[in-house]
Amino acid sequence: MRIGTSLINPAAPDDVVAAAADAARRGLDSFWTNQNPGRWDPLVLLATLGERPPEMGTAILTTYPRHPVTTATEALTVQAATGGGLTLGIGPSHAWYIQDQLGIPYTSPLRHTREYLTVLRPLLHGEHVRHSGEFFTVDTKLDVTAPPPALLMAALGPRMLELARELTDGVVTTWVTPELIAEHVAPRVGTDIRIVVQVITLLSTEPDRAREALARDFGAVGEMPAYRESLGRAGLSSPADTVVIGDETDIVDALTRFRDAGATDVVLSPLGTPADRERTLDLIDAFSS
Repeated sequence: MRIGTSLINPAAPDDVVAAAADAARRGLDSFWTNQNPGRWDPLVLLATLGERPPEMGTAILTTYPRHPVTTATEALTVQAATGGGLTLGIGPSHAWYIQDQLGIPYTSPLRHTREYLTVLRPLLHGEHVRHSGEFFTVDTKLDVTAPPPALLMAALGPRMLELARELTDGVVTTWVTPELIAEHVAPRVGTDIRIVVQVITLLSTEPDRAREALARDFGAVGEMPAYRESLGRAGLSSPADTVVIGDETDIVDALTRFRDAGATDVVLSPLGTPADRERTLDLIDAFSS
């Protein structure tokens, strides 16, 4: 199992650069950043990295605001400018952002994502795309010389997982448990593609109290339909129930359980103080040994 790390809501681009360099010095396999409403552009951030692990990825880049031709062009540009190593994770995001904040109709995320991938993937591989569909009409080829990045998509629901198996190199999941991976995700995507799991952790000597606080902090996440349905399948009431909270032994045990459940990649996202983050990332050596 490959292990990487990411930042949640970085305060500044310099934080991302520093975190990627730290991941490289630790010998991690990957570093990831994401697209949050009103925050930094992930592809631009990745293009600024100096020292970094072999793989750098977006988990995820939002599809609705970006035309797939634009996404393909930017991704290949990053590949060419940085010497490769990009993994492009995409996903439809959520109605509260796409529709409520941007005014873009959040029409059928499944159909939209399928059509998006139908245009995006061949463009990344240098093919001429001629497509006329519900969401996009395209007749173009990119004159950009760069190796195609690996292509992942965010997926939790059964049909989205099946789409990922059909048209991508893997899935990106968050707010999940090892049981959800073993019983719901892995059986639907099979063994031929990657299962990338973002694992949020928190070192704490008072796990029950910490989980109560996180349940309040992440309450809005649990109201998003995709996450609410996924948590419901596992009998969980809050995204906080998926956070690994405890001591170093608890975190190493969780990594083992995710590996045994079928995760091919774990992306650690430690919460807490800078010292807590350091202690958590130091555990990777213990797990690897």
